[in-house]
Amino acid sequence: MSVTSLDPDIAARLKRNPDGLVPAVVQQHDTGEVLMLAWMDDEALHRTLTTGSATYWSRSRGEYWVKGATSGHTQRVVSVALDCDGDTLLVRVDQEGAACHTGDHTCFDAGRLL
Repeated sequence: MSVTSLDPDIAARLKRNPDGLVPAVVQQHDTGEVLMLAWMDDEALHRTLTTGSATYWSRSRGEYWVKGATSGHTQRVVSVALDCDGDTLLVRVDQEGAACHTGDHTCFDAGRLL
């Protein structure tokens, strides 16, 4: 993770986990369908807010990734909101193609538990 240009007022509102990350729930803006959960640090959030392309921190690869940069399944960011506790982001997007790395439209197609 790197030094960031995130607005200090926004940064002050975030409650990060011990790794400096905040979970980001990603939702299709027009249907409300939950597509995926990803992680953001301050820089990923800054990039998302300034470019309009969803950018996340990959915990497994230890690097930033722009959703769809290699797959073409892009997420155009419509809005970003912080929850009341400051510890979770809601990223509303216009999803192009599959949101899940498995090729499914949503990461929550793996089967209901209840």
